Amino acid sequence: MKTEPVPATSAVRALRAAGVPFAPRFYAYVEKGGTRHSAEALGVPEHEVVKTLVMEGRRSAGPEPLLILMHGDREVSTKRLARQIGAREVAPASPDAVEKHTGYVPGGVSPFGTRKRLPVYVERSVLSLPRVLVNGGRRGFLVEVDPAAFATVLGAIPVEVAI
Repeated sequence: MKTEPVPATSAVRALRAAGVPFAPRFYAYVEKGGTRHSAEALGVPEHEVVKTLVMEGRRSAGPEPLLILMHGDREVSTKRLARQIGAREVAPASPDAVEKHTGYVPGGVSPFGTRKRLPVYVERSVLSLPRVLVNGGRRGFLVEVDPAAFATVLGAIPVEVAI
């Protein structure tokens, strides 16, 4: 079986620079397949596949981009997230805003190696998992990491916003 080379994405470079061990996991990307498809393709529970969602918190100064890391099989309560981060409201960013803020295309957004340093929030229960798979900066490419990397590398702030 031929091994695919690890792509030199911004996420991979950031993980290597931070000394975070990771295992590359490849799958055939399907448009709108989401975490359900990637979990099935890789034979892992969808709960362990963490999606990186780009949101915008609205405060008096206008929209501010942020990342929220959530279990693949759960949704984010934007109302609870807004309350916990002190924003008037929180809404998903547009595809153009996603690329502008992160440098990644939708479907290939990693929390590691974003174009701009963004505030990162993580569903608290994600941190208790023994391992997670999160996007590696390209569609069809996940990296398996210890969820502690979210806090140590990204300074992710735990929140409780899953529904």
